[in-house]
Amino acid sequence: MIYVCVATQDAAPTIGLVLWKVRQVFSDFPREYQFLVVDDGSSDHSAELLESYQRALPLTLTRHERRLGWAASVEELLREALRRSDRPKRDIAITIRPDFSISPGSLPELVKAMESGADLVVAEDSGAGRPFAQRVIRRSARWLLSPGVRVPGVRDLLSGVCAIRLSTLAFCLRQGDSPLLEQTGNAARAELVARTAAVARQISVVPLVPSPAGDTDDRGPAALSLALELFRAGRRLRVPPPTVEIRRLS
Repeated sequence: MIYVCVATQDAAPTIGLVLWKVRQVFSDFPREYQFLVVDDGSSDHSAELLESYQRALPLTLTRHERRLGWAASVEELLREALRRSDRPKRDIAITIRPDFSISPGSLPELVKAMESGADLVVAEDSGAGRPFAQRVIRRSARWLLSPGVRVPGVRDLLSGVCAIRLSTLAFCLRQGDSPLLEQTGNAARAELVARTAAVARQISVVPLVPSPAGDTDDRGPAALSLALELFRAGRRLRVPPPTVEIRRLS
């Protein structure tokens, strides 16, 4: 089973189309899948729209009355995927974005890498369409996040798109109710990659395909705010680096 995990907030213009496109992808690339979606305190009509999609898609929807943030929402989705799975060594969770900043057509490459034995597949975003200053900061994220977060071989820790084998996730969550992610915002995306990479036996990196439409309502925080967030996270966190070589797939 593939659990497609989506944390969304005020993304009504795109979230429904993204879900439908993912459905089309898995029609052409047949795999058993389920959507797990958190509507994180949206103030637009996301809730009503997502409820309508529940009737047409294998979709479970959770709604937060107030915004908890990306980290809390994604961790909730990952824990739910693990709770549902009866074959965690086979099943995987994929985190994706609720907009068209990247193409859902990238998903088969993540799945193929997992089926080839990876425990973690990190998808790298080229950053096309983002302001120049922000692209520079994102490329510098590995240095800003050190020494606390180090994943050598991964050039983009902030895409928010990755595939995780659920048995690997279970190992990360072996502390019980302790939160997996300490950080919030963009730093939490890097932390998720780092914590799962630290225990993964095989890690692959695949490039994301930019969406021709490039539709997104979230170009991310200002460059200076992003740099400060990553710098501070790198000094608060202490995540062991991975012990295996990372494979880059073209």
